Amino acid sequence: MKITGFDLASILENIKTVLIIRSGALGDLVYATVVMDALQSQYGKTLQIDWVCTPGAAVLLQKDPRVRQVFSLKHRKPPVWLSSEKRKVVNYSKKNIYDLLINLESGQLFYSLVRAIQARHKIGVPYTLPAEVPTLHMVDVINNVYADIIDPAILQKSYPKLYGETKNIIKEKYALPEHYVVLNPSNSHNKRQRLNYRAWPQAHWKALIDQLDEHVSLVIIAGKGEEGYFKPIRPFPSNVIDLIGKTSLIDLIGIIDNAEAIITTDTGPAHLASAVNTKTFALVGPTPSVTWPYQTPHNEIIVISANAECSPCYNTPTMLACEDNRCMKEISVDMVLEALEPTLAQIKVK
Repeated sequence: MKITGFDLASILENIKTVLIIRSGALGDLVYATVVMDALQSQYGKTLQIDWVCTPGAAVLLQKDPRVRQVFSLKHRKPPVWLSSEKRKVVNYSKKNIYDLLINLESGQLFYSLVRAIQARHKIGVPYTLPAEVPTLHMVDVINNVYADIIDPAILQKSYPKLYGETKNIIKEKYALPEHYVVLNPSNSHNKRQRLNYRAWPQAHWKALIDQLDEHVSLVIIAGKGEEGYFKPIRPFPSNVIDLIGKTSLIDLIGIIDNAEAIITTDTGPAHLASAVNTKTFALVGPTPSVTWPYQTPHNEIIVISANAECSPCYNTPTMLACEDNRCMKEISVDMVLEALEPTLAQIKVK
């Protein structure tokens, strides 16, 4: 990456306030939290960090002690002069000039905003372009944007991190036991008319729940409005705590954070789990297992896959032509139970 127009050494000495722009989906912001880990390791814990992100994703930062304030951006397309949300950011920056702005959005929709915000130094398009290098994960893409102002050793040890509601509060609020496993059967595509390529069959989930040891507490999660997806899976046995549509996002982070493990397909809670270092049993079909959930030295990802010869195929013509989703169907309940056995045995002796 080539940074022009300012002295790199001066940045390293004088950064006190930073504004980060990442206004995408929930998973995009989860991965972007790696920036804070790197910046605070480089410039100190007193660094003041502000964000521009979507209102929904902004909830992820609600309990984060590294964040000073968040500017919510509900609509991305309007130019600055038509957007009161964008003008709020710009006006704030005029009174409180940032030392550094990091734009993690690559689209032209944010050019006018980035140009209008007052900051002594700006990194990211349209001012700087990261070098085009092969990458396996979005975290690597993000790191590449600001790599020139972070020591390489620090960059290599920086990872996404989230803060959820505290253990005591979520235990009391949802009557959770000391030890439990989270199940995440649904995903963000469950209401689409076409084939849900990342889904594990509902009959498989029901069989798994019925066959899991009755002495292991199970917490089933899903977002509001997804209740209908679970009709074929209900009724649940007595060891299941049903939190479908009942939790806020910040509570969900805490629930996953304090779980012994989570069983999930490729969807939002899988990204949350990787960022709070909860052991994750990932049911992998069309998605390349090297790209999710994000693996670090601090988390444990157990990939469960049928290893179909046609997978991974996500966002390819092969996936679009698929009519039976065999890569997910052929992940058997026995495969999942076998992978879970050591973890469940540890829970039962606690």
